Amino acid sequence: MGLSGQPVKRGTMAHKHIIYMMLVDSAAAAGDAATILKYAPMLEELAVRDDHQPYLAVCHRAYGIAHMLAGELEEAEICLQLALKIFEDQEALWQSARTMAALGELAKLRGQPAPSREMFRKAVEKFEALQALPDVKRTKAQLEPIN
Repeated sequence: MGLSGQPVKRGTMAHKHIIYMMLVDSAAAAGDAATILKYAPMLEELAVRDDHQPYLAVCHRAYGIAHMLAGELEEAEICLQLALKIFEDQEALWQSARTMAALGELAKLRGQPAPSREMFRKAVEKFEALQALPDVKRTKAQLEPIN
């Protein structure tokens, strides 16, 4: 993190944006709220500063997951819907589908089986269109208990 990022002999060195995005996204996938809350503010600051909408959406999704983990379901909904809007505006299908799966999980936590199924089904459709087979399998597994 202390290196300037350039020059390097081959390729490019990851900059803070990328490192924070990977930390935040990995923490969200692992359900690690403490790591989300540690690095998401740093990612958010850089994404806002540089108007980097995809990284801002990753940040919002991670905040939504952290709120879900804390049982703050209203706050989770706001963050996840904001992330979904940004990803859809960017036509980021895979990221949209991942966010829909998170919204499906949120609806399941709220005891709302119909909205949960709908979000998971939409996520599966997008993953299938992209042939993202591990994501299809994982999302279908989340959908099965509520069918």
